[in-house]
Amino acid sequence: MALPSCLKTGVPMSPATGFSLSGSLMKSDCGFAVPIKLQSIRKGDRERLRIQAVFSFPPAFLTRNGRAEKQKQLKQELLEAIEPLERGATATPDDQLQSIQLARKVEAVNPTKEPLKSDLINGKWELIYTTSASILQAKKPRFLRSITNYQSINVDTLKVQNMETWPFYNSVTGDIKPLNSKKVAVKLQVFKILGLIPIKAPDTARGELEITYVDEELRLSRGDKGNLFILKMFDPSYRIPL
Repeated sequence: MALPSCLKTGVPMSPATGFSLSGSLMKSDCGFAVPIKLQSIRKGDRERLRIQAVFSFPPAFLTRNGRAEKQKQLKQELLEAIEPLERGATATPDDQLQSIQLARKVEAVNPTKEPLKSDLINGKWELIYTTSASILQAKKPRFLRSITNYQSINVDTLKVQNMETWPFYNSVTGDIKPLNSKKVAVKLQVFKILGLIPIKAPDTARGELEITYVDEELRLSRGDKGNLFILKMFDPSYRIPL
């Protein structure tokens, strides 16, 4: 049987790759030479097809369902990290750093860009983690620390309320003033000791609170002293008494 003419060229073959060492032809080990220029064209076509495929089929996180799954995953990672930390009272510096880093990832996928214009912020929220030493009171004996802390916000009446449970049931109510669509100035007005004895708050009882993430289940906030607050929804229908 006659050999294909391309095998009669006498072009040396590379034993390692199976391709010829010619500068003008690239000979595969099947014995048929393909011009290098055509190889380059085919490579360019493949690259264009690859780029077209990327834009025709966007990554999952760019789709609505993909974003929701990403939010769910990041929230779960954060909740699992803070769950054993007793709201932050037993957190080590490494625990705090990890929690802050995970919180930033959750904040980056905040579905509510203008929290103060959303009803999601209203209601009674339970504090599940914070870096605030004054709230954690970790240096006190465990039996003197509040078991549960709540924060309530009613945007329509511009009211905020912080509440402790057992053993003292202390609370404080105050006014909020929106500074932008996600940050408020807070002026505390009245403390209630043991839930019964009202005491007027000093004029210095002021601060700011920024809502950095909120959905139907979870809220993240940052205080003006840099503290992180993570809360879960407890009662969306709760209203602060006027």
